[in-house]
Amino acid sequence: MIDFLASENSAGNVPALRPATAMDDALLDAYSQTVTRVARYASDAVVHLKVDKSDNQRNVRRQPDNTAGTGSGFIISSDGYVVTNSHVVNGATRIEASLPDGRSFLAHTLGDDPATDVAVLKIDGDNFATLTFGESDLLQVGQIAIAIGNPFGFQYSVTAGVVSALGRTLRSQNGRLIDDVIQTDAALNPGNSGGPLVDSHGRVIGVNTAVILSAQGLSFAVASNLAKFVVGKLILEGRVRRGYIGIGAQAVPLPAKWLNALEIPTKGGILIQTVEPGGAAEKAGIRAGDVLLQFEGKPVDSIDLLHKVLAEETIGRSIPVWLLRDGGLKSLVVVPGELK
Repeated sequence: MIDFLASENSAGNVPALRPATAMDDALLDAYSQTVTRVARYASDAVVHLKVDKSDNQRNVRRQPDNTAGTGSGFIISSDGYVVTNSHVVNGATRIEASLPDGRSFLAHTLGDDPATDVAVLKIDGDNFATLTFGESDLLQVGQIAIAIGNPFGFQYSVTAGVVSALGRTLRSQNGRLIDDVIQTDAALNPGNSGGPLVDSHGRVIGVNTAVILSAQGLSFAVASNLAKFVVGKLILEGRVRRGYIGIGAQAVPLPAKWLNALEIPTKGGILIQTVEPGGAAEKAGIRAGDVLLQFEGKPVDSIDLLHKVLAEETIGRSIPVWLLRDGGLKSLVVVPGELK
């Protein structure tokens, strides 16, 4: 029997069929060999997490992983540092990590960052198999992406696909946007969260974090460069520090008359609705009713942008801000505190 593959006919428009060649078979074999080689290499470093949480914690989390009490993670050091998702372990009272060789360990949380959905655990032991982070800024749409995890409690399942898109944003469990997210069509299911997304060399290019259950082929992973930065902070300091100025606010468009009269280089701003007593904003003289336009020279026309600019480097520094107050521009200086 002759196999056929689609090809373009002489008119250049209508798909035709052509016989499969030995080269096609070789390409298919190469793809299979890549996936199986990576799976063999990476699976020993992937852990299956069984997580116990209080009933209240189970009820408030958005991810289905928590209902089942399972998730995935991967080991990044031979002495037992494990990367997973924040939403998998946040609020856990007990975490058990199981390895492919049948060994199980109690794990404790070293650090947890809900804003990026990344957490670091520690299991006691040595000579563990490990995975290393790749460079997500070198990724290209269309390259192979392989997900390894424990969907629905089935240990060490492998799915393969491609990087579908780069630079996506995803809302984290605490309301902030995760800025550096990879979209892939490698199938993810509840229980895959926290597992590695790896390239054809077995390097971690993302931490699997979410899947849109009502869609086909839409899965997401926190890019490795962002995850690597957060993991380093969690291991060294136990947290990721972020600035805080103590306001309640919402994004608003600016009237055209103000845009024209004041020559404001943005079409929106952040309307200050409440100011926390004793907070950085109040100390700076910011009032309810002000519209924040710029923060250290950067336009801020959304709450997400304000979150983004309030990085660790702003804590304790004098930051110039521009406000719209009573129809005119006003400059103030605010000294952000640390978000607790």
